[in-house]
Amino acid sequence: MRVLPLIITTVAIGQTVAVQFHSGEELQNVLISDTAQQPLGESDLGILVAAIGEDAQSPVSCATCEGIILQLKLVASRGDDFFVDVMTELCKRSGVQDEDVCEGSIALEGPIIAHGLREMVIGSRTSRLACTAFVGLCSHPEVNPHNVSFPSPKTGMARPPPSGLEPLHVVHFSDIHIDHLYVVGANANCSKPICCREYTDEDRPGNNDFPAGLYGDHSCDAPASLEESMYAAIRAIVPDAAFSIFTGDIVDHAVWDTSEPQNTFDIQDAYGRMARAGMHVYGTAGNHESSPTNSYPPAAANNTSSQWLYDVLSASWSPWVGPRAAATTRQFGGYSVKHPGGPRVISLNTNLYYAHNYWLYEEPMETDPSGQLAWLVAELDAAERVGERVYVIGHMPLGSRDAFHDGSNYLDQIVDRYSATIAAMFFGHTHYDEFELSYANPEDKSQENALATSYIAPSMTPTSGHPAFRVYTVDPVTFGVLDATTYMANMSDPALSSGGGLKWTKYYSAKEAYGPLVYSGREEEEIEEGYELTPAFWHNVTEVLETNTTAFEEFLARRQRGWAVGPCEGECRAKEICKLRAARAQDNCVPPGFRLSVLREKMEGQGGRGRVEEDECGGSVVRDTLGSLVVDLGMLEAFKEIMVERGVR
Repeated sequence: MRVLPLIITTVAIGQTVAVQFHSGEELQNVLISDTAQQPLGESDLGILVAAIGEDAQSPVSCATCEGIILQLKLVASRGDDFFVDVMTELCKRSGVQDEDVCEGSIALEGPIIAHGLREMVIGSRTSRLACTAFVGLCSHPEVNPHNVSFPSPKTGMARPPPSGLEPLHVVHFSDIHIDHLYVVGANANCSKPICCREYTDEDRPGNNDFPAGLYGDHSCDAPASLEESMYAAIRAIVPDAAFSIFTGDIVDHAVWDTSEPQNTFDIQDAYGRMARAGMHVYGTAGNHESSPTNSYPPAAANNTSSQWLYDVLSASWSPWVGPRAAATTRQFGGYSVKHPGGPRVISLNTNLYYAHNYWLYEEPMETDPSGQLAWLVAELDAAERVGERVYVIGHMPLGSRDAFHDGSNYLDQIVDRYSATIAAMFFGHTHYDEFELSYANPEDKSQENALATSYIAPSMTPTSGHPAFRVYTVDPVTFGVLDATTYMANMSDPALSSGGGLKWTKYYSAKEAYGPLVYSGREEEEIEEGYELTPAFWHNVTEVLETNTTAFEEFLARRQRGWAVGPCEGECRAKEICKLRAARAQDNCVPPGFRLSVLREKMEGQGGRGRVEEDECGGSVVRDTLGSLVVDLGMLEAFKEIMVERGVR
């Protein structure tokens, strides 16, 4: 039985609000009259503080969280402007970001969250998921059972063996995050989520001790010079590339200052540069392309606020994907197209399964937002019937800790059904050089059960490592990946400080690095020529990482392209390997949402400034602000004071 005493003791803040919550097996109704006209009472706050102090550290309490969600629901009931005002003031007092960041970010994303809260049933699956995403408490509820419907049964087909013919080359790059306000020489050590801008006179070139470089800095998003340098390197290194895969995120991390005109310019500028570089690009929608960031309303929301983005992406992709694919892009941000002489490329809008897309918190939540999964089944079934091999591409890998478990589970069912048709899957978002595996039986993760590989590309933006891109050596018949080679530009190269150009060099080949460890006893020439990097191969790599400490440390270094690699032993090592075997989000061993310990360190050790997200390309100031309520109990007192200051008696 789930007991929610906090909800019962809470009073309204200015008007009648009907609240529902689950107690045991029954749905309870609480009607709060506007005669109360009171903020959080002393007893309510005392209960809330005591509950958090006792439970929110370890283990955290979902009941406590839902008490907080109820308070937010009551604030949202006063209207969007009131919610934005309260959250902005709370953000400023918490110190999680600078005041202008608080104001801009919450003005953008606050109304979306307020909309979801007003309709939310406290104690429901939706409110528990909101606890995970908004506050950073609670584990995910169990996956809502749903069997995806298929038009035909699974065939007995197996993955085809490599043809042995001359291979193709395919480029994969991701998360370029271009900052058009980047200034060479500006301060690279600031208090904002990204630096290298002229925020103040002290940040201008010549006035600071941490001048931004010509091609970027690890505290900043990428200047256009870095973008142009990478495209030139791709032309030089892979002049014969069949095509390129770009798995999204063009817009910078200044989430407090996005707008439709600015994001439109950023997107059109980036795809224009790719086109002028002579690239044939298959793109996908990143969570940062939208304004507000992460905002992708599903069709059922009857909200067209993202239609401008779908139109911009459709127009940008049209020269490469054609009119049919451009038309589906305008509908929901995804498409399917057959590359001439190559695989079919199916681009998914993974933002429809992203926990920080706050439009998804409808009551009840949809099983298949915008019908994209049903569309994917139809496309894969048609490809199977005519013998096509398919690349599935998207921004967020579906094993991400911030992916909804339900949507990830349903997509995994589709991958299982069409595993012989899907040659490989390609994602970005994490900024790291890594991979994920799908299994026929997730309860028995073995090389025999490994079904599909998700290749996750490192970012070009240097915030998590040196800028990098991948080149896949691909079989020209099966389109299986024979090798994956990462190229990077070392931003620590001393030549850069003396005016030298950025050098892009081979970092490592997956087959060269892991082949001898997996295929021990076989001749190097045999490994080089005869083997695909199958899902079984990658599973065997994870087994090597479990037993070979040196191999694991080298993997970890490659993950961040050799930059700022910290220690990772014991539980950390086990979780990293678990993530590699978790193309289903429900199997990911890393807790959902941001880690409260990271936020606590930001608030206490660094004045609350800086980026909170640990390894995802997220960004929600409301999320970080609400997290402060369970990290710093004084923020609950501040919440009460804010209500009183706004005349709520």
